[in-house]
Amino acid sequence: MSHSTILQQENSQVHQEVLAANDAYAKGFGEKSELPLPPGRKFAILTCMDARLDPAKYAGLSEGDAHVIRNAGGRASDDAIRSLIISHKLLGTREWFVIHHTDCGMQLFTDDVIRDLLATSLKTATVDEKGWRNIETAGGSDEARFISFLTFKDLAGSVIDDVKRIRNHPLVPGDIPVYGYIYDVKSGRLVEVPEATIAGRAA
Repeated sequence: MSHSTILQQENSQVHQEVLAANDAYAKGFGEKSELPLPPGRKFAILTCMDARLDPAKYAGLSEGDAHVIRNAGGRASDDAIRSLIISHKLLGTREWFVIHHTDCGMQLFTDDVIRDLLATSLKTATVDEKGWRNIETAGGSDEARFISFLTFKDLAGSVIDDVKRIRNHPLVPGDIPVYGYIYDVKSGRLVEVPEATIAGRAA
């Protein structure tokens, strides 16, 4: 049995589906190979990793249009701000959007909850009417106590906080507007958070 055959057998169905989809995509890649490095429409979006959100569709993006930075909650973490700074300084983006969304999983737990769960198990947890709990308790780690998971309860407030954090960062130029929005997962609409957009106005 060849090495490639063994690897194919070890790959999960999802793994194989991803590679097959990529093969089909690459065959029709065409002129996309000529896209320049800087985003053509000169803007960036910071949004959540939630699988229900498709920034290309809700913001009308094509390959090469914009930078899309995603993390759990779409939070203005140190790493997200690092990416935004690079996006502007070296690649020329001039406007930024912070987009959180309704029914966000980051509102369903606290830093203390996930730290306690991880302390006793690294396996996927479950949730019921009594809250989050581990299915098994083995192999955990206390390292989570060193991580800020950036959970939140107030959705609009989280957008305002993140826009303000970006706006007030010493490495973010004052002439970049930072807009604040909430994506409604039930309608697909972007709903402005006026206080956030006001806070993010360009100087």
